[in-house]
Amino acid sequence: MKIVIAPDSFKDSLDAAGVACAIACGLAEVWPQAELVQVPMADGGEGTLEAIVAASHGEQRRQSVRGPLGGNVQASWGWLPESQTAVIEMAQASGIQLVPGHQRDACRSSTWGTGELIASALDAGARRIVLAIGGSATNDGGSGMLRALGLRLLDADGQPLAEGGLALAQLARLDASDLDPRLAEVQVEVAADVDNPLCGPSGASAIFGPQKGANPEQVQWLDQALGHFADHCARLLGSDRRDEPGSGAAGGMGFAAKAFMGARFRPGVEVVAELAELDARVQGADLVITGEGRFDAQTLRGKTPLGVARVAKRHGVPVVVLAGTLGAGYEQLYAHGIDAAFALASGPMSLEQACADAQGLLKARAADVARLWQAASAR
Repeated sequence: MKIVIAPDSFKDSLDAAGVACAIACGLAEVWPQAELVQVPMADGGEGTLEAIVAASHGEQRRQSVRGPLGGNVQASWGWLPESQTAVIEMAQASGIQLVPGHQRDACRSSTWGTGELIASALDAGARRIVLAIGGSATNDGGSGMLRALGLRLLDADGQPLAEGGLALAQLARLDASDLDPRLAEVQVEVAADVDNPLCGPSGASAIFGPQKGANPEQVQWLDQALGHFADHCARLLGSDRRDEPGSGAAGGMGFAAKAFMGARFRPGVEVVAELAELDARVQGADLVITGEGRFDAQTLRGKTPLGVARVAKRHGVPVVVLAGTLGAGYEQLYAHGIDAAFALASGPMSLEQACADAQGLLKARAADVARLWQAASAR
C-alpha cells in the first residue's frame, strides 16, 4: 500500500515536515509495511521555502539583510543547483512576523531586504527565481526591493527618497541606469493567490494596509503614493501594470515584480507541487493525506489541501484532510476533490493545548484513519 502525505504547516505548532512526520508515525502503527511518501507542502506563504527545499533536496543559504524597519535580520533563501532555481520567501526578509504588533508601520516598512536576497540569487547564477510573497509587512509597491537592485528614486532636489510607501508621494524621478541588468535574463515566478490591483478600494493599501499598521487616513495617503509611483513607472517603462490582477499583492510587490521583472503569477501551491514533483509521487498511490491548521471555506481560495486534492484527483486517488479545526463551510470542499476531513482534538481543549500536543494528536488521528480504512477494506 502506498500513501502520500502532503500537508501544509500548522501555524504556531509544527512546520509541514513535522506534520508529515507525525502523520507517517500514526499510519505506520497500523500499516507497518506501507510505503509512506512524505511531501511537505505550502501555498506561497510562510513555510514555502522550507517545503520546497525539503521536497527538492535543495539547500538553504542564510545571510544578514535589511529588515522591514531598517534593522538587520537573518534571512534564508533556497538554492536548487540542478535547475539553477532560487527560492525567495519574502516573509524571511520583509515579513510581518519580524515586526512586533505595536511597531508595525505600513507607511515606513520596506522591501529592501527581499531585494538583497534576489541580488544574492543572481550572484549565484540563478536562471529562475520563485518569489513567494505571502506574509509581508510592507506597503511600498516593491520600491525597496527595486532600490536594493539598483533603481534610484529621487525627490525634486535630486536626493534619494526615504524608504517606505508614504515617501513615494515625494517621488520626482526614477533613474534605472544602475538597475541590475540580470533581471532581464532571469525567469521570475511569483507564488501568490492574491488578485488585487495596486490601487483603489480593493488595492494593496485599502485591503492589506490596516493589518500592517495603517489607520484610515494613512490608507488614503498610501494609496495615493502608490498611484504616484505607478505613474512614474508607466512613464519609464512605457506600460502600466497597476490594474493587473495580483499587482496589489504583498503591498505592491506584485506590481514591481510584474513591471520590472516580467514576472508570471501562479498559485503558490501549484508552484510548490511542481517543484516537489507531487504529481509523479501521487501516481500509483492508494491514498493521499493532506492537512492544514484550519480547514474551512477559505481553503477554496487556493490553499494547500485544495491544490493537493486537484493533483490527486487527476490520478483517481482519494484524499483525506487532517486539520487542527474544521471551520465554517468546510463541507464545500467535498465537491472539490476532498473525500473526508477530520479535526485533531480528542476532547475539549484550548488552542494552546492543541498546538502544544499537535504531534501526538496528528499521530492518533492518522492511526484512526488507517484503522477505519482497514476495517472498510476488510468487508
